[in-house]
Amino acid sequence: MTTAGAVIVGGGIGGVSVAAELAALGVERPVLLEAEPELARHTTGRSAASYIPGHGSAPMRALVAASRDRFDALAAEAGHPFLRPRPVLHVATTEDEERVLRAEILPLDPVDELTPAEAVRRWPALRPDVVRAAGVVEDAHDADPVGLLQHYRARFRAAGGTIRTGAPVVGTAPTATGWRLQLPDDRVDTDLVVLAAGAWTDRLLTLAGAPALGLQAYRRTIAIVRAEVHPDDPFAVSASDSWYAKPEGQYLLVSPSEETPQEPGDARPDELDVALALERVDAVTTLGLRSVVTSWAGQRTFAPDRTLVVGERLAGLGVVAGQGGSGIETAPAAAALAAAVLLGHEVPADLRRHGVEPAAHHPDRLL
Repeated sequence: MTTAGAVIVGGGIGGVSVAAELAALGVERPVLLEAEPELARHTTGRSAASYIPGHGSAPMRALVAASRDRFDALAAEAGHPFLRPRPVLHVATTEDEERVLRAEILPLDPVDELTPAEAVRRWPALRPDVVRAAGVVEDAHDADPVGLLQHYRARFRAAGGTIRTGAPVVGTAPTATGWRLQLPDDRVDTDLVVLAAGAWTDRLLTLAGAPALGLQAYRRTIAIVRAEVHPDDPFAVSASDSWYAKPEGQYLLVSPSEETPQEPGDARPDELDVALALERVDAVTTLGLRSVVTSWAGQRTFAPDRTLVVGERLAGLGVVAGQGGSGIETAPAAAALAAAVLLGHEVPADLRRHGVEPAAHHPDRLL
């Protein structure tokens, strides 16, 4: 039997970053458990890998903003950056999209309005005859999710943490002082369990006898296609969130931005969704996309209110869940917040400056 100061369940960016922050705050003998044979198998490595100020619900936007300086601090630690500038171009090509752009996107602080002609200059592949309105987020970036996860992994291990892959939790029971987790070949006793297992978090809560959160996983398809791209082209997104496209090396990454509900599992791309991505991007550009190099799908997991859930569900049983499509871009701030909340510390001042606080009436949600 193993004993640990804390056990973090889930080896994606959410779990690994929280594990590193807990270890940095002095938790002794922390253990990270991942059911799969390797870390970050399902979601972290399958994202569009971007940092976009103004993205998501208001609480998630606060976490994105609060993560910016922390990304810089992590880069200084690692000796290389985890963000590379790439503006985001919001494009409206229909009357409905223009209404959404003006009502919901342009009022956000990070977004500056562009004329249709300016939008086409920013991304020459756009068809001038279809662009009705546009906006740009200049301070957006490509992110390096693999590098970020590896840095948090190294920090966790340097602080005395242990990582166990191929270690699914098959039983959870309270003890006199905390929790006992049953693994196929071991038992782990700990004072604190942190469930950060994405779409599987509700199953683990039920296994522990705790109320489920009502998390829902959604499939999101991405295809890499051959196209004439310039490495400095923006990340282009439709105002109605019906497609996006951005350079990926010598190719173009495209998605139909679909949200197809699915059970927790290994998401696979649907051929119709791949075709839909090409069709939607072709309809507003002159690219003539035809040749798919590869495709994949990831899981985006949301709580019912699409806000991050962080805090205790039962004494000594915490959760960090519901990052949705913002797990990478919010990781630095979300991990620091979760570690502070779960250990009963004050929320760090730099997070509070951006309005990141647990809600008084609902302590496992953000304001």
